[in-house]
Amino acid sequence: MMTMKTTNANTGRSRQYLKELGGAMLAYAVVLLASITWLNSHADLASPWRDLAALSPMLPAVAVLWAIMRQMRRLDELQRRVQFEALAFAFAGTALLSFGYGFLEGLGYPRLSMFVVWGAMAPLWVLGLLIAARRYR
Repeated sequence: MMTMKTTNANTGRSRQYLKELGGAMLAYAVVLLASITWLNSHADLASPWRDLAALSPMLPAVAVLWAIMRQMRRLDELQRRVQFEALAFAFAGTALLSFGYGFLEGLGYPRLSMFVVWGAMAPLWVLGLLIAARRYR
């Protein structure tokens, strides 16, 4: 049975995670909007500055990664196992989808942007979490 002290510690860790992740996501949104605005106003400019501006949202994305990794380290053993299984499911599912679509591209299907990878992986991660969490009930 969970004690009140454990529950308060988990709540504090969850709040800390939400602060870290929320701050990183806010920074990402601000840098993304600034990047898009700058790139649209300098569409005719061909220089390394355009490349740097296009990649600038990756800096706060690293902060998002940092927040997620810190939260993973805060999890107990069972929660880590559930997350690991969910991520393994998402990785394998995304690999199968992208590999399969590669065969379709050979038939003339349009090439997809790399942005599609996250669009496939995120819902598979959630589905993997649901499956893994149910397994450990």
